Amino acid sequence: MFDTCLEFLRASKNFKKFRVTPQNILIIGGSGFLGSQLAWQLTKDGHFLRLPTRRRERVKHLLTLPTSEVIEANVHDPTQLEALVAGQDAIISMVGILRGGTGHPYGAGFARAHVELPRKIAAVAQAAGVRRVIHVSALKAAADAPSGYLRSKAAGEKVLQEAGLDLTIFRPSVIFGPGDQFLNVFASLLKALPFLPLACPNARFQPIWVEDVAACIASSLTQPGSIGQTYELCGPSRYTLRHLVNYVGKVIGERRPILALTDRLSYLQALAAEFVPGAPMTRDNYYSMQLPNVCETGCGLPFGRTSTAMEVIAPAYLTDQRGRADNDALRKKAGR
Repeated sequence: MFDTCLEFLRASKNFKKFRVTPQNILIIGGSGFLGSQLAWQLTKDGHFLRLPTRRRERVKHLLTLPTSEVIEANVHDPTQLEALVAGQDAIISMVGILRGGTGHPYGAGFARAHVELPRKIAAVAQAAGVRRVIHVSALKAAADAPSGYLRSKAAGEKVLQEAGLDLTIFRPSVIFGPGDQFLNVFASLLKALPFLPLACPNARFQPIWVEDVAACIASSLTQPGSIGQTYELCGPSRYTLRHLVNYVGKVIGERRPILALTDRLSYLQALAAEFVPGAPMTRDNYYSMQLPNVCETGCGLPFGRTSTAMEVIAPAYLTDQRGRADNDALRKKAGR
């Protein structure tokens, strides 16, 4: 399918409209928050995408992309992964989880998603002769980082670097945008609670817009100089966690008193939250927040891009979320 479409596009009189030479690209983790935005960006650029997912019915938003093939597959299975890689020009690896569990120095979940999967990707890429690999890691990933999340991300980078591939690594700060699990989480908490006990209130972040991250990843495909490079991606401003929560409350009109927890109480809150299904914090998250999640002074986006301020983007989707919630409440009250 992909070869046929590619040849058709190259022969088309409209081919000159595309800014880049179309490629066949496998996106591992393409059904997530960042992956969905990247898939849209790469489709717009004229590429042909292969998007594996565990459950096809959960990614209906990707089924409408005209040059994408959504495949139900288990990317941790080497045989299935080998089939997915066949015929591809590039692989984008972007699987990431925030809860790693126990049973391993990193946490068993982190080891499987952030280290073992990149190792499998490297092996099948080498076997298939696919040299171009782009990997999305995390800002402050390091072998001696305080959290299993960051240590496992660093280990995954090392596995790919040692494979001798044409590798580019991106390390974004926390990512915001419609559907994020960052600002939207605070918005939900502020709506539900009379006051907010806030762990690690002085933790620092430099949030970056999801479209800026996707654009940088897409641009690297046309930049041979990006091979062998690691890029930190951050927005233009730094904030404390308390500042961010206050900002969200102001935008959505749900300001609440914030109880800034001490370091000890922050740890205990994270410990208690581990027993709550779907809780937004764990002790490993607490350990990650001991490091400032910010870029070095003077850090800018690569490829001539300029990062977009959170204040320009966030109000639109945060207030839209509030409007939908109000409409849902009215419909429920009316029995509809």
